[in-house]
Amino acid sequence: MLNKKVENICNRQVEREGYSSNLYLAMASWAENQGMAGIALWLYAQADEEKLHMLKFIKYINERGGKAIIPAFKKPISEFKSAEDVFTQVLKHEEFVTASINEIVQVTLEVKDYTSHNFLQWFVNEQIQEEASARTIIDKLRLVGKNNMYIFDRDILGLRAASANANTNQTL
Repeated sequence: MLNKKVENICNRQVEREGYSSNLYLAMASWAENQGMAGIALWLYAQADEEKLHMLKFIKYINERGGKAIIPAFKKPISEFKSAEDVFTQVLKHEEFVTASINEIVQVTLEVKDYTSHNFLQWFVNEQIQEEASARTIIDKLRLVGKNNMYIFDRDILGLRAASANANTNQTL
């Protein structure tokens, strides 16, 4: 049986994951309306992923004998200054979600619910990837704004590979 304190905080996470999905949908819609189809696709995929996270919590709560509560979600922001602003908001939100997951982990340790602690480890690892992805995109967007350094950044890998191939061919 799921500890009531763990059940309550996991239900809070159901709301946060659902809000995350809606936030990324709002961001995707904004990007699509700005002609940024690639960014929109990334954000739509992110919205789908957040919905799956919500469903994982719902199923987990119910499977452990708790009762998952499906909440209403507050309306997310839907206007942004730029693509960099969008991804700055993505990073800020993912940091919030990471803190929320960490709170749940702490509660599971306090009540010695090691099964729930184990369940949460997937989310702990997922949040590392989510934050890293947002930071990488912000870095790339900043390079784009600096005299098209993004193109150089992408092409330098090809230059290194070409150089390595040339050196290999010379030694053969």
